Amino acid sequence: MAAPSTAPATARLDAIEPRACSCGQTRRAFVDVEPGTASVHLLDVDAATSHYHRKATEIYVVLEGEVQVELDGVAHPAGPLSAFLIPPGTRHRAIGELRALVVAIPAADDEDEYFDA
Repeated sequence: MAAPSTAPATARLDAIEPRACSCGQTRRAFVDVEPGTASVHLLDVDAATSHYHRKATEIYVVLEGEVQVELDGVAHPAGPLSAFLIPPGTRHRAIGELRALVVAIPAADDEDEYFDA
């Protein structure tokens, strides 16, 4: 059996300093863990801007809020424990206020966030 390529890591998302993002505020864990396999975010959405990623697949799991998640222009109802698989190239945003757990594969990279003109 091959040895893991990185050591295990832990995080307390509520202890990570929030930072602004295109959706509102995010607390990102594991973005600096090599080899950049994945990251997890606690995302608080208040005014999301539609965007997409060329490399990352994201999985959103809604924790709080009854809103809509827009995927390529189609609005989908979202509430606690709704989950969304968002492949690269999919324009996406939340409409309304929500809290979600987001897994990014590979790890989130600000250079991989794009907006239509």
